[in-house]
Amino acid sequence: QVQLVESGGGLVQAGASLRLSCAAAGRTQYAMGWFRRAPGKEREFVASINWSGAATYYADSVKGRFTISRDNAKNTVYLQMNSLKREDTAVYFCAAGPTLAGRGYAYDYWGQGTQVTVSS
Repeated sequence: QVQLVESGGGLVQAGASLRLSCAAAGRTQYAMGWFRRAPGKEREFVASINWSGAATYYADSVKGRFTISRDNAKNTVYLQMNSLKREDTAVYFCAAGPTLAGRGYAYDYWGQGTQVTVSS
């Protein structure tokens, strides 16, 4: 069992940066992913990282702007978001699963989400 708690969301202007955190409790030797759901849209994959942190995977829409990382000593995964755009506005969720993956069904545990709003 894994408990995930996201933090770091907020309201920022376009072009700004935010760093999201996902604190994990329980068994934590999982690959981790970030997903987001914008108003009226389906949940979409953002980024994922394997247990060691050596492998990462990004959605094309965030590649070059977002960076996923993890600190296993702190049981925390981060999503550094730079050059934010209005279309990045969404609720961001972290998830834990057995392998690096870009599909939501590959993840077994989910956090409650944190809101990111980007204004122009």
